[in-house]
Amino acid sequence: MTELTYAAAPSRIKELRKLSAFVRRDFLVQWSYRLSFLTSFVGLFGGALIFYFIGQMVDPAAIPTVGGKQVSYLEFAVVGMTLGGFVHLGLERVSAALRNEQLMGTLESLLTTPTSSQTIQVGSILFDLIFIPLRMGLLLLMLGLVFGLGFDIGGVPQSLVLLVFFMPFVWGLGILAAAITLTFRRGAGIVGLATAALTLISGLYFPLALLPNWLETVSAANPLTIAASGLREALLGNTGWGSIGGDILILLPLSIVSILVGALAFKLALTRERRLGTLGAY
Repeated sequence: MTELTYAAAPSRIKELRKLSAFVRRDFLVQWSYRLSFLTSFVGLFGGALIFYFIGQMVDPAAIPTVGGKQVSYLEFAVVGMTLGGFVHLGLERVSAALRNEQLMGTLESLLTTPTSSQTIQVGSILFDLIFIPLRMGLLLLMLGLVFGLGFDIGGVPQSLVLLVFFMPFVWGLGILAAAITLTFRRGAGIVGLATAALTLISGLYFPLALLPNWLETVSAANPLTIAASGLREALLGNTGWGSIGGDILILLPLSIVSILVGALAFKLALTRERRLGTLGAY
């Protein structure tokens, strides 16, 4: 038993070392498309500009207070837009990574290497788990400086901790999308529709009070609603660490379920494609 344990340890170390290769590969790919990287920032800034002009027509009293503080519509919407972009990028990158491997004809070769499927799953999104929060943080900083938004720098650590517990939820959905892509090639849109429904009742772009009462009640269990509310409390309400404790307790089990469902779906999809001999088909 002890010999098996010692033998397994080097294997796990080798798997961990492979993750850096995935990060390096994805960084080089992103860096090779610099124009796309820059235009994505321009697009997000353009979206914020639209919200700025919409905010000129919105009565500030219609926006809910955050931490007892009245915020502007732009401040309210920018946090939601940033989180929405985080979710969109997370889902898109996870499923797109697998789809790109299919289209390039490298998926079957990758999965036949002595690399565990868990390492491939983690490696495929590890760069994004590092890059996306940095990207969103830079965007918030830029928008805050340009539009003079009242973000509290002291709330950044709480926001990062909250995102750590929220990211696995997005990751699980991304793995589920990858599993559907592996099976149906272009079926990941189903997850996109589900995500769009969650976004609609999340309060990212408009107050939940505008929804029907029954839908407002349902939205309280939406992970996007919880994350958006927690981020606003941290960045706009200056409410301290105590404000995210309850959010973390709710997000943690939801993230665990999302990861487990996604991992199981991917394992079943991978087993099916190997059995049918269609792993490299696209």
